[in-house]
Amino acid sequence: MKTFTSIAAAAALLSLASAQNTLSLDSEDATKKTAAQLAADLLKHYHGDEPGQTPGILPGPPPAGPYYWWIGGAMWGTLIDYWHVTGDTTYNDRTMQAMQFQVGENKAYMPHNYTASLGNDDQGFWGMSAMLAAEVKFPDPPSDKPSWLGLAQAVWNTQASPDRHDKECNGGLRWQVPFSNAGYNYKNSIANGIFFNMGARLGRYTGNQTYLDEAEKTFDWVTGVGYIDPETYAIYDGGHVEHNCTDINKVEFSYNNAVFLQGCAYMYNHTQGADKWKKCVDGLLAHGLKHFFPENDIAYEPACEGVKTCTTDMLSFKGYLHRWYAASAQMAPYIADKVMPVLKKSAAACVKQCTGGDGGRQCGFYWQSGAYQAPDPANSGASQQMASVAAVVSLLYPSSKPAVTADTGGTSKSDPNAGVGQANSYHKEPKPITTGDRAGAGIITFMLLSAAVGMFGWMSVGI
Repeated sequence: MKTFTSIAAAAALLSLASAQNTLSLDSEDATKKTAAQLAADLLKHYHGDEPGQTPGILPGPPPAGPYYWWIGGAMWGTLIDYWHVTGDTTYNDRTMQAMQFQVGENKAYMPHNYTASLGNDDQGFWGMSAMLAAEVKFPDPPSDKPSWLGLAQAVWNTQASPDRHDKECNGGLRWQVPFSNAGYNYKNSIANGIFFNMGARLGRYTGNQTYLDEAEKTFDWVTGVGYIDPETYAIYDGGHVEHNCTDINKVEFSYNNAVFLQGCAYMYNHTQGADKWKKCVDGLLAHGLKHFFPENDIAYEPACEGVKTCTTDMLSFKGYLHRWYAASAQMAPYIADKVMPVLKKSAAACVKQCTGGDGGRQCGFYWQSGAYQAPDPANSGASQQMASVAAVVSLLYPSSKPAVTADTGGTSKSDPNAGVGQANSYHKEPKPITTGDRAGAGIITFMLLSAAVGMFGWMSVGI
């Protein structure tokens, strides 16, 4: 006679199997249905449109919740992509509300409420989502609101300002914007990668050479400072200004590879196949496929996944890897035959383990495992669910329209002076750095490192 426990366990397993079986990638229609289910589950983590809540952000930042401000911008970008490839308008009103609510006092995605964790990369994620909205013709905001293109230009203009670029390490953006933030003395690849990425896309969209020139200048700086290995095309995280950025942290994150690959693909597209950008696309893709899809073509975050030290931020990285690889294949079509089969295998592995939680369909982080790993905290949250939505969305890119430009149907209004003069308007500039300041910065950095949880956790504070 079966016990109650065994009957309940059998019923649970049957429920999980049924939930798993509903997530199919066998056809375009099935893939859209799977994306819809995953997106619906992602929005269960969002409460910003409820009474008393703040539109645009996920619960946080710590200690109020696990998510920093930038994750909200990344989520809306994922949902803009979702709308673009599926045509489903379910979340468009929430996306419009969120993207406009968080523009900040200067309409450049620098809201004062999040100054304490405002990095150039944080601001840049919102800017890239606005850029995407312009490129895929997401519904334009009301005329009394800033346009998507104008918001992307505002973010780029604040980051291009001389106030954000200094002579330390011979150039490059710092990680943080306010000098008082921990990490201000760090110049990293993701902040500069986003600036490069946005410059390439703004240049292609508008035809303005200034964006393209600054993008190339940034790419050359990142290469010259040693963050991109010229032989392997590995992209390392960054270095500290008190060491002239020579103390390079050689950890590799998938979103660094992907953000530069997409930028290079846009440069390749706009320049009609220039050798420099083809070499960049080929090098980054070859390294990325080997390093971030190391087993059975399934996405993997080698910096933290094997030792289970991934932070909430890092749990979302595979999603950008998928989305930006798919977008790169549109801009450089000759790589599509290499990219899309890998993304399909990876997405299939992701979907296979979306069997967790009370409803038996929550997605986890360990895609290579083939099963949802319930006891692990890395299998519960918006970051993992967003990455899963992105993985499925990436498979629909080949049948979607490529990013438009102002000359090929773009409707978003340009505002080339947006954000000018606003780069550092919300805080006072620091006094010139002295030897004592450098020593103090080193002590603070040491204290931060000592207090960090996990090998790389410190780098994820306001990433």
